[in-house]
Amino acid sequence: MSVPTELTALHRTVDDLRTAVGSLRHRYGDVPAVRRLVGDVERLELDLSELDILTPMPGATPPEFGPIQLDDRPLDPSLWAGCDDEGLGGYHREATR
Repeated sequence: MSVPTELTALHRTVDDLRTAVGSLRHRYGDVPAVRRLVGDVERLELDLSELDILTPMPGATPPEFGPIQLDDRPLDPSLWAGCDDEGLGGYHREATR
């Protein structure tokens, strides 16, 4: 994907995001979460406008990402020592029966 195409796609995505946040503002009003989202969209627009005037580095190519390998070994149980499972009410709670 070339830089102009990437920027065009990013502009389109930010426009869609601005529309979605506007819908949220209409639905929920001027609550803190919506104000933060509005600010985030504004910051994205500012950064994107800076990229619009920059010249890409010569010879720059997009990075190639290989397969992601996840470590699926079990975690050390001592990491959870003394922790409650809030979803189940915790094991330190006394039985009420």
